[in-house]
Amino acid sequence: MGTYQKTNVIRILESQGIAHEVFEYSVEDGQLDAISVARKVGFDPDLVFKTLVTSGKSTGINVFVIPGNCGLDLKKGAEAAQDKHIEMLKSKDLLPLTGYIHGGCSPIGMKKEYPTFLEEMASQYEFIVISAGKIGLQVKISPRDLVTLTGAKYVDLV
Repeated sequence: MGTYQKTNVIRILESQGIAHEVFEYSVEDGQLDAISVARKVGFDPDLVFKTLVTSGKSTGINVFVIPGNCGLDLKKGAEAAQDKHIEMLKSKDLLPLTGYIHGGCSPIGMKKEYPTFLEEMASQYEFIVISAGKIGLQVKISPRDLVTLTGAKYVDLV
């Protein structure tokens, strides 16, 4: 399975006995957007999900997991989070709050458990691919297992 270093995400999946597959990809070309990553790991961009973290006026930090080829509809996100207004978390705030850096953020294994919302179309898939918690590593997982692990709610977000 390659020479990757195990991340917290991989350790959590293993400790919980959750079926998963790890995929490494090259970061040398600097193309780290979800569509480029999908191409590098050989999956349809619809199946490669990105993790976005927002800050809400009244609810604080919320986590959204959406297909990499889509954008988060902030109005739908705010509604899901039951907040009047949310905005994307600044990159500099990501590491201290989640333990992850931009491009390597996973909904699994954050420093704290934050409300997590998964784009509802994920429920139609046998598996999705998400960050394994480090740039250059992705993990394939059942969306049902992701929901179980993170307490995520399926919501229309895009």
